[in-house]
Amino acid sequence: MIRIVIADDHAIVREGLKRIVGEVGDLQVVGEAADGNDVVKRVRELDFDVLVLDLSMPGRSGMELIKQVKSERPKLRILVLSMHQESQYAVRAIKSGASGYLTKESAPAQLELAIRKIAAGGAYISTEVAEQLALGAMPGSEAVPHEALSDREFQVFRMLVKGTSVTDIASELHLSVKTVSTHKSNLMQKLGVDNQSDLVRYAMKHGLGE
Repeated sequence: MIRIVIADDHAIVREGLKRIVGEVGDLQVVGEAADGNDVVKRVRELDFDVLVLDLSMPGRSGMELIKQVKSERPKLRILVLSMHQESQYAVRAIKSGASGYLTKESAPAQLELAIRKIAAGGAYISTEVAEQLALGAMPGSEAVPHEALSDREFQVFRMLVKGTSVTDIASELHLSVKTVSTHKSNLMQKLGVDNQSDLVRYAMKHGLGE
């Protein structure tokens, strides 16, 4: 039996995933979580094999949460389920400690396969993500500027590109406006851009736009 905890802030998504998993005899959902705090509680309280984790829940970023979960339960397998198609998110998730990455669009058809593969000790990632991970590990490989962003800076960067204001970002991430402004200043310096228009152009050039 593969025991699973599903973490997503949308109840309807959790119900849908539970229905998919429930149709398979040897997969069992033993817990749910609606935010990062819930996830940590389940990790500490329950005995399970795979955490199916939404990357974009309120509060702490998905990458921070992955790192905390792995620090507390190093052997727990994590399958990230995300709305983000960009491989950059998948690369960051894997580097943070996840064993697999699946977009919500492809989840129904591939969820069972992904859970089984990572529960058995394997990884579930796309060919493109595997290639990026391999290239990044090669000696002398040249990193693009956005790879130098911290996970929080990358999260703020993506929200800025979508047109979200600093005030709204602060509210959504439960941070102060001053902290978000500092992240914005730091990430723009790292990317070598001077204004919002340049930031959007950078995102589009590197396939990180909407």
